[in-house]
Amino acid sequence: MRPTAARLFADLSTVDHQPPSRRIMRRAVVLGGSMAGLMAARVLSEHAEEVVVVGRDASEVGGQPRPGVPQGGQVHALLAGGQRQFERWFPGFHDEVLAAGATETPGDTIQRFTNGVRLPAMPRRSGARGLVATRPFLEAQVRRRTLALGNVRIAYGSATGVVFQADKVVGAALDSGVVERGDLVVDATGRSSRLTDWLAAAGWPAAPMRRMAVKVNYATALFRRDAAVGDTWAATSQDTPGHGRVPRIGSIMPVERDRWLMLISGYADDRPSRDLDDYRLRCRRDFPPMFADIAERGELIGPVRTYHQADSRRRDFHRLARFPAGLVVAGDAVASVNPIYGQGMSSATLHASCLSAYLRDGPALEEPAWSYFDRVRVVVDAAWRVSTFADLELPHVTGPYPRAYRLMKWSHDLLFRAARTDSRTSARRGKVLSMVEHPSSLDRPGPLLRAARFSVFPRST
Repeated sequence: MRPTAARLFADLSTVDHQPPSRRIMRRAVVLGGSMAGLMAARVLSEHAEEVVVVGRDASEVGGQPRPGVPQGGQVHALLAGGQRQFERWFPGFHDEVLAAGATETPGDTIQRFTNGVRLPAMPRRSGARGLVATRPFLEAQVRRRTLALGNVRIAYGSATGVVFQADKVVGAALDSGVVERGDLVVDATGRSSRLTDWLAAAGWPAAPMRRMAVKVNYATALFRRDAAVGDTWAATSQDTPGHGRVPRIGSIMPVERDRWLMLISGYADDRPSRDLDDYRLRCRRDFPPMFADIAERGELIGPVRTYHQADSRRRDFHRLARFPAGLVVAGDAVASVNPIYGQGMSSATLHASCLSAYLRDGPALEEPAWSYFDRVRVVVDAAWRVSTFADLELPHVTGPYPRAYRLMKWSHDLLFRAARTDSRTSARRGKVLSMVEHPSSLDRPGPLLRAARFSVFPRST
């Protein structure tokens, strides 16, 4: 009997000791030197004699966002599921990045606002905490640990195509004219991946793509953290649609070098700009007072950075009837959802664990990696369900709606109401939202019956 999605997800997200791996290939090539590519390289280092990571940006850019990562200047909080995987693949990673300057934000230190009303602090016993840093800082820590492995190196350039030998991918062509050959090639080139075009040119079918138009807009700025400006450590603000409210999300996060990274966002035509006066106006008008205090009185470090993402998208490689051997796809090149929920980096770490599980099975590299894509589907489904279900509440999002949407909405609302008074339901939802457990773990009778009881007879626990 095939394991359930919840069981497969639990197996992938384990941090338990794994049996020793073995080298099954001479060389592997990873296209993309961002988080998904680095994590894939870390896994491949256990199974290949040599791993080459093809990256188009310099590895060190003075702490600034790399040109190849357009969202690199925005808030990046690592969810608990991602933290677990980083610790699995890089033992001691958590303590190292904290010592290097990253911050940890226990749930009870975050000031939370919904529709302008401050919510009670999360109980410390909930265990909710986030590892927060700028994207360049966190990526640098992962790159350092990956390159320290000894059999991983970076080749700078951009891939212009994949190289075939019969029905197998045997390498990648670079813009330098060099061909990097490998027994396995990983596409981790992000949302803008050109793999579909490369495969189509060789006569291979395109993976079916699903999209949801979310039209999310960010503006983010860095400020010196200063007690004279305010005593805020971390804060989140969310205005939900309805009753004339415009949906918006904002956050203040402490990051390395005693700075605040402050994000404000909007949807559709509500689009913050790079203009500092516009940024300050929106902080004063649309968010709790500490946003304006920091924007108007804080020391600004660098420019206001913006980011727009038109849609959530996923490529369902598992639905293809034909696919070349010697090729897998990871990270945003598989699926990229609304970044407001912070699932991107955690998904990338779990894709790496999918790759590990596939390689530990001792696969025939002359055959398509179907078992890898079956595992990745479970991770993508988890992120897609959480993010797109929330986005369907936005007035400008018109679908597509999943099957049994009404039933899913009923159970979602039931669990949400119960979580306000029942700590056990709240903890279960928190594990799903932080990618520690699969959303289907909440569909079982036990969690739903408990949520129904607390919805009808609420009491604090």
